[in-house]
Amino acid sequence: MSAPPATIAATAKQTASVIFLHGLGDVGASWREAIEMYRIHKAVPYVKFIFPNAPTQRVTLNMGMPMPAWFDIYGLDKNAREDQAGIEKSSKFLNELVEEEIKNGISPERIIVGGFSMGGAVAIHAGILLFLSDIPFDVFSLALTSPHTLGGVVALSTWLPLSTTFPQALVAGDKKINLPILQCHGDQDTLVQLQWARLTEQGVKAMGFKQYAFKEYRNMSHESCHQEMEDVSKFIAQNLPKIN
Repeated sequence: MSAPPATIAATAKQTASVIFLHGLGDVGASWREAIEMYRIHKAVPYVKFIFPNAPTQRVTLNMGMPMPAWFDIYGLDKNAREDQAGIEKSSKFLNELVEEEIKNGISPERIIVGGFSMGGAVAIHAGILLFLSDIPFDVFSLALTSPHTLGGVVALSTWLPLSTTFPQALVAGDKKINLPILQCHGDQDTLVQLQWARLTEQGVKAMGFKQYAFKEYRNMSHESCHQEMEDVSKFIAQNLPKIN
């Protein structure tokens, strides 16, 4: 069992939600502190921010040491085997958080999912699957409760996992152009290399997602920077505008 998520409550009437997943070995509270430090929540007082905590599990890449992780990582090479079961389990967990917000009265179009590094990988994977309303979800062994058009996806220093499980026959459809995606990456990232992010960019664009933006930051490693956080803040405010 993982700890309850860290949150930033809406200070006005809540009409939107942001669910953001942390990276390997981190906790949700770290990103709550980052959002507070950059005062992103102040610009959208009607938004509730949710920062879930990953369960503790052994990570093969780190010599099998147990740590908070959304899935196992076998290697950093782009050809390394992927933990499909773990990725799909975390995607389902994120979908359940989305469903919980919907049950609480928030429209799916008013929900943004996002994450950093492996958290971002789960977010972009789940966000795309949630959007594909006409595919047989059992192909992915993933029991999504229902398809939704989300308010957007924020993918920081990350990549699209299980990309080969998105054959073109399953991702065809004009509806996808309505899903805004912001992907951000540092040009000095030696952990999740920039070339991985660029491959994700190519793959997502090939799927037909037109409202997709890729932002690259000079001299930024596997971390965040002030300009990136400003871009994230603008993306949230633009795609979750104030409503009556």
